[in-house]
Amino acid sequence: MVMDSQENQACMRLQVMLPTEILVDENVIKVIAEAENGSFCLLPRHIDFVAALVPGILSFYTLDGEEHFAAVDEGILVKCGREISVSTLNGVRGTHLGQLQTLIGERFLVLDEHERKARTALARLEAGTLRGFKELQDKRQ
Repeated sequence: MVMDSQENQACMRLQVMLPTEILVDENVIKVIAEAENGSFCLLPRHIDFVAALVPGILSFYTLDGEEHFAAVDEGILVKCGREISVSTLNGVRGTHLGQLQTLIGERFLVLDEHERKARTALARLEAGTLRGFKELQDKRQ
């Protein structure tokens, strides 16, 4: 699809980046995101700025006017000219909110399980280190 100059002037490039993949890379006409102090909307002529995002839904409208969604974890949004970049640790993309809710549940349940296992392993390492220090202190006395 070739955009004429009027369409090109009325669009922005949105990229949502995770550590392992680019979740979204689209030409958009509108982006709605949420920061700590509330939701905000970005249009092509909006001033440049940076926002710290809170976990929530990022919605964006493609050139055909269709609304799309991505659930994102905490992250940073940077708008510079017609480029919008979002960097976040976790995110999922869905075509509608119901599907997105299911994907979020599945993805974050897996993350919670991995986090629980990592915390358990870390607690064991800390306990072993403390026992080692205690034994070393007992031998010196």
